[in-house]
Amino acid sequence: MAYVNFKNLKGDIFGGITAGIVALPLALAFGIQAFSGIEDPLAPSLGALAGLTGAMMLGFFASLFGGTPSQISGPTGPMTVITASLLAGAWSQYGDFSSVLVSMSLAGIFCGLFQILFGVLKIGRYIRYIPYPVLSGFMSGIGVIIILQQIYPLLGLKAPVRTIDMVAGLPSAIPAISWTALALGICTILIIFLFPKITRKVPATLVALIAVTVGSLFLREGTAPLIGEIPSGFPLPFFVKDAVSLDSIVWKDMIRSALIPGITLAGLGSIDTLLTSVVADNITHTKHNSNKELIGQGIGNMVSGIFAGIGGAGATMRTVVNVKSGGRTPVSGMIHALLLLAILLGLGSIVKFVPLCVLAGILITVGWGIIDFKGFKDIAKIPRSDAFVMMTVFLLTVFVDLLTAVAIGVVLSCVLLMKRTSDLVEGSYSASDPASKAWVDESALPEEYRHNLSIIRMDGPLFFGSVTRFNDLISKVPAQCDSVLIRMRYVPYLDQSGLYALESALKDFADRGLTVYMTGVKELPKAKMQSLHILPGLIQEDHLFDTFEEFAGYVIKKS
Repeated sequence: MAYVNFKNLKGDIFGGITAGIVALPLALAFGIQAFSGIEDPLAPSLGALAGLTGAMMLGFFASLFGGTPSQISGPTGPMTVITASLLAGAWSQYGDFSSVLVSMSLAGIFCGLFQILFGVLKIGRYIRYIPYPVLSGFMSGIGVIIILQQIYPLLGLKAPVRTIDMVAGLPSAIPAISWTALALGICTILIIFLFPKITRKVPATLVALIAVTVGSLFLREGTAPLIGEIPSGFPLPFFVKDAVSLDSIVWKDMIRSALIPGITLAGLGSIDTLLTSVVADNITHTKHNSNKELIGQGIGNMVSGIFAGIGGAGATMRTVVNVKSGGRTPVSGMIHALLLLAILLGLGSIVKFVPLCVLAGILITVGWGIIDFKGFKDIAKIPRSDAFVMMTVFLLTVFVDLLTAVAIGVVLSCVLLMKRTSDLVEGSYSASDPASKAWVDESALPEEYRHNLSIIRMDGPLFFGSVTRFNDLISKVPAQCDSVLIRMRYVPYLDQSGLYALESALKDFADRGLTVYMTGVKELPKAKMQSLHILPGLIQEDHLFDTFEEFAGYVIKKS
């Protein structure tokens, strides 16, 4: 992958600058959201710093070492929701910023280590196997959580930590609303939705951030909570004495409490990133290296964690902006990060005037964009099992836990897939079972040759999920039959459970004195049966046929 393409250097510079401008308000907003569960006046300013640091560090190193040339990385909604839960728990348990920052840093480092491991083990190619209903329910749940979390700042209030408390507490919070904050937040949302109708050359989020912030300066002081002063200078590593007080840190507890969130961030960040990589490929007509991208993301999240930045992933909106503005190589992502560094070093004193309700308005539009409205609209049209999985994951994401939601969603999808697959193992055919449906080519065997023949038609893999159905069919082979045909042309795969079930069935047929034939055995199942001496041990070589027509010819000739 070329790091610099001088023919496209102008496009990379402009794309990086544009992406950096778009990333600024999102980095501030996601950083403040990550610290939203901390009851301290300094939380917004430290959160804004953590957001900028994460966007800067991850954005630079993920571009430098990653496998998607035009991708822009930084804090994202799903990653921020997990980080916010971790930090709220650390604050509740320890009650000081040093412990909060160490928890965040360790989770980021663990996230990076696991993402690097995913890349080294080449796990990136398996991400695409996560079912759409799981992703749809999860992302929609994340979008709803973001909106619920930002309703309170939009009203000028402090948001509760738990989603259920956010919903339950809204009626009692209404009397304390800051109408000024609400007006500023609504103006922000309207600008973001309406400004693109005028022009898309200038990012609507940046216009909203600047316009509403400047407008708020003309209001009387104290009418809407502000970010506050952001610490200036280059961020320090979390373990530097001047950055964090480490004297009171209980390292064993910290590491244990950060490990699971780190794994969760790694898994979610990998999915989020590779989905964005696919989007970038579709626009640029290129092909990303998924495993290299995971390694780059891992390095970026590790560095971000070391410097007390929040974790992130490949960001779809920022990547699209970069590509549309001309960015094609990693240079654009690194320029985007350097622009954020310049802002952090030179404009931190200006950012302190940004009202929190403005950032809340920005994040509400982000949450709205994450929700899969198409999936909800089609819920009555899609298979009921998929709808059930999607709604289960959605509700678990919003009201229980993100990791639990994904785990249960994947398990449910696998169980339902096994059920559907096992249903493909069709019934047996014999003269005493006329209800069975014969396949079209079975007309090659005249009726008079079928009276003592039972046909078992296999349509799908014979694996642990379909073994029960297969055994049930075997047990129903009529007693008056003297031969059995097992049709295998639609069986692409046999696992250990399937092999043992087949072996047991063949031994049972042998004990009953039945002659067994097979047709259409594919190469992979045949190799597995040969390795266990099912072929030719339990089935004679001359009883194995490529097609049903060959079998029919053999039976007719034999008779």
